[in-house]
Amino acid sequence: MARTALITGASSGLGAEYARQLAARGMDLVLVARDREALAVLAASLRDRHRVRVEVLAADLLHPRQRERVVARLSDAEHPIDMLVNNAGYGLRQGFEANDIDDEVRHLELHVTVPMRLIRAVLPGMLRRESGRIVNVASVAALVPRGTYGAAKAWLVSFSRWANVHYRDRGISVTAVCPGFVHTNFHERLGLPPGDEGVPEWMWLNAPEVVAQSLRDVARGRSISIPSARYKALVALSRVLPDAVVVAAAERGR
Repeated sequence: MARTALITGASSGLGAEYARQLAARGMDLVLVARDREALAVLAASLRDRHRVRVEVLAADLLHPRQRERVVARLSDAEHPIDMLVNNAGYGLRQGFEANDIDDEVRHLELHVTVPMRLIRAVLPGMLRRESGRIVNVASVAALVPRGTYGAAKAWLVSFSRWANVHYRDRGISVTAVCPGFVHTNFHERLGLPPGDEGVPEWMWLNAPEVVAQSLRDVARGRSISIPSARYKALVALSRVLPDAVVVAAAERGR
């Protein structure tokens, strides 16, 4: 029997790549994002190429009524979700002191409150079946001091570490994926043209390898996945350096 994954932020970037790789493994999909047209195009290509079932669920996760449709789908006992990929997210271009506080609150809600609601919706069914995987796409920024984006992602990391141990004996794994800079449209959405992100070329990763490595860690039941040896080394180094050094280095890219 085919199993089903629900992916948020699935219209582009890492979300679309998770969709491609999970479909290639034979999983049915529920794709969630605001852009219905982009989701429809991706869904059609995945159905044609991999012969899997793909549902499109266009929703703005910051809109309560639209989010409730996603919650209802996650809670549907007759059509269970076996894997939840919390991937929806975005960055704020300006520094904390320059951002509108309401923008910061929405940013925090999407990265913390929304994943918490979706996890809470899917978890009871997984526990009844004693099987399920939850993937929380965080960031290497969660592991170093890096503004409110890193702080929000740090919640996902801390929760995933706890939940992966707490629910492991009941058949549930929870993994926080912490990639570094990845070639997607994330920075373009911030209004930064390619090459203007202030990041050296050696620090960039490719989405297919990030997703492939993270799925290997998910299969192993790991609490945290840091794709690529270079970022594992940078995180380890950050733990022994003074905060002033780490913050200065982390602020190089946008």
